[in-house]
Amino acid sequence: MTAVYTMLILLGVIIAFSLYNYFHQKKILKTLTEDEFRAGYRKAQLIDVREANEYEAGHILGARNIPISQLKARMKEIRPDKPVYLYCQSGLRSGRAGQTLYKKGYKQLYHLEGGFKKWSGKIKTKK
Repeated sequence: MTAVYTMLILLGVIIAFSLYNYFHQKKILKTLTEDEFRAGYRKAQLIDVREANEYEAGHILGARNIPISQLKARMKEIRPDKPVYLYCQSGLRSGRAGQTLYKKGYKQLYHLEGGFKKWSGKIKTKK
């Protein structure tokens, strides 16, 4: 019986943590539809946070690749005074990247709803 209570408590903690992250991310990072994203990304810093092989297979025209795994080391490449438009494959990594940038003082943070897999605009491939 103790194992069941322990599992329920653990499950409750995981759910609470997930809900906190979800609402915190919604507060600091604005999710944009493709049309909204398209309307503003040319005036902003467009960052693809996917890994290099994903970026080379296809990316939004004009995007810079700063993988989330390198974000902390390469943060100086992103200006804090300009809007930052982030995207990844599905929206999860760009959300985490937005949280990391927010902690370092970036305030104008946006990401693409559904990520690159939902993008229907122009793309560029390197392969």
